Amino acid sequence: MRSHSRRNFIKGVGASLGASLLFSPFYDSIANAAPGKKPKRILIFFTMGTAPEVWKPKSVSGETPTFSDATSPLEQVKEHIVMVDGLPSASPGNNHGSADGITGMGYHSAGPYGLISVDQFILEKLKPATPIASLLLGADTSGGKTGFYKNNNLVPIGSPMSAYSTVFSGVGPTTPVPNDTSAEDRLRRRKSILDNLKGEITTLKGNLGSEQKYKLDLHLESLRQIEQRLSTAMPGGGPGGGGCAVPTAPSGDMTNAMKANQLHLDILVGAFACDITRIGAIQWGSDQMMNVNLPEIGLADEEHNGLIHGNDPGHVKLIKLEKWLHEQFVGVIKKLKELPEADGSGSLLDNTLVAWCRDMGDAPAHTQNEMKFVLASGNGGYLKTSPGGRFIQSKERHERVLLSLCDAMGVTDYAGFGDPTLSAKSPLPGLAAT
Repeated sequence: MRSHSRRNFIKGVGASLGASLLFSPFYDSIANAAPGKKPKRILIFFTMGTAPEVWKPKSVSGETPTFSDATSPLEQVKEHIVMVDGLPSASPGNNHGSADGITGMGYHSAGPYGLISVDQFILEKLKPATPIASLLLGADTSGGKTGFYKNNNLVPIGSPMSAYSTVFSGVGPTTPVPNDTSAEDRLRRRKSILDNLKGEITTLKGNLGSEQKYKLDLHLESLRQIEQRLSTAMPGGGPGGGGCAVPTAPSGDMTNAMKANQLHLDILVGAFACDITRIGAIQWGSDQMMNVNLPEIGLADEEHNGLIHGNDPGHVKLIKLEKWLHEQFVGVIKKLKELPEADGSGSLLDNTLVAWCRDMGDAPAHTQNEMKFVLASGNGGYLKTSPGGRFIQSKERHERVLLSLCDAMGVTDYAGFGDPTLSAKSPLPGLAAT
């Protein structure tokens, strides 16, 4: 049997098709792809830490939790979620440690990307062929730092109107092509290139192992989605195809940061449905403050000084906020579950990993000794789930959960991310389905 250098083989294929510009970002990642079921998308839901006693399950039978009052909305989607608790960060006493939350590193980094959060690391490795490479949204973040880094702290789009116009301003051919007389001609020309590339590359799958096939399929799917958007970008059309559900333009009181972030969540779901991005994130407040104004539950305060460190016996007000935040998290899962994939491969949730991450594990004590995550995926998704939900207690470093997010998206070369001295530089055992 002939042997091939897979990287050189794929590069040769790209050259023979005149497609190096389309495929070159994927050559190295194909060689390092992870096997098994992988999502197409990741959504990071980032908040401050909480009080451990309000978040922890009331009881655990095996790995099945009985949810607390604060986390009770998870009962509605329990078959899709995994709760992970007890994991220390690299710098558990780092105080306001938003940098630790999803960088796994703290405030110092010697990696090639500088200090980098897991979403941006995945972006650097995959370089997805989508109109928006990654979409970071969040209102009321100016009072401190966000959890997102690429050397410097990243500032999300704060205005829902700005986010909406950025994402849904229209997709389609806009540059005239010589000798083409109409939009239909431009569409046929661009579609034929994509169709030919997909057909020829697909015939080469027999020369690749399962890991490499995954990465190739991921990129081919990106091309197919672009073709679908082109086909609907004709007069009277717009970005879409399949389950594409463009939300209506934002309206209401966008000065209320909590309500603005609800609109941001709708924009993120719409961007996923229309394949405008595959890496999305929302930041709730900052590591120092979040102004809470929720008259429907009788809560108006500031999260950090008022709810976490204020006069709140029994954390009654914090429980109200946490329950409301869990409702928003569950709402996103439900919306993704309701929308079909354009290619018929189940729902958007079946091909998305949703991760609730925090900047601290024990916010009242200002420590990162017990970092907490809630992860969600759909039927046959990346996560190992159970009908009653799962609760995992671990003393492994919390960076290993972040490596699981990388692994889920097909990134298995972790060089340049997190702590270079971490001995167990691998995903957290027991999270991924086998």
